[in-house]
Amino acid sequence: MNGHDEAAEGALLAYLSEDDRDYLLARGVRRRFRANDFVLMEGDPSDHVHVLVSGWVRVSTVVEDGREVLFGLRGPGEVLGDLAAINGWARTASCRAIEPCTAFQLTGAQFLAVLRARPEIAIATLKTVAVRLRAAESARIDSAAFDVSRRVAVVLVRLAEEHGRRVPEGVVIEAALSQADIAAQIGAARRTVARALAMLRQRGIVETGRRRILIRRPRVLRALARSEPNGTQEP
Repeated sequence: MNGHDEAAEGALLAYLSEDDRDYLLARGVRRRFRANDFVLMEGDPSDHVHVLVSGWVRVSTVVEDGREVLFGLRGPGEVLGDLAAINGWARTASCRAIEPCTAFQLTGAQFLAVLRARPEIAIATLKTVAVRLRAAESARIDSAAFDVSRRVAVVLVRLAEEHGRRVPEGVVIEAALSQADIAAQIGAARRTVARALAMLRQRGIVETGRRRILIRRPRVLRALARSEPNGTQEP
């Protein structure tokens, strides 16, 4: 990505040729955000778009009782604010930097002009929206069907597939969610999530650290997420 971090799986830039990537980013203005800065604010009527090229953000909303509901993570190569630009909607969620981030900012009009000028970028945008819809639907079904341990396993499997890096010991997730983030995503108490993670650690399935999760036994974790019989038996 021309010196930027590698595009995350399912991200807009991951679907684009180098020429289309350069065309898109050249229309934007480079912006930098510190950890905990808001990149986008829920309810904001602005329509500008950010294309992340480094760093990670968390996407969330606040419901009526004041709880924060986490939708997920967005990483390098992903686009933020595209729906507001395309539909003229107010922001439906907030995006907050987990760590220092760099993005290219386009106005809504600039982003729409890019989509009209480059059909491949428009198709790539549709693909990213489809990925998000599928993830949202899976999260809704998982939340209703699984107990907390299995729901935690589902989140970790999804993170490993989308953002994991293979190492000799297993799969590392560098931009890991905190226990509170996982709890918000699956609609469970933080204490319950902590107990579920402790169980996974005790069984040697995962190791947890600061902003890092090592999945030592990915096949076992996937079996738990699928609720397979004898799922703890890894061949």
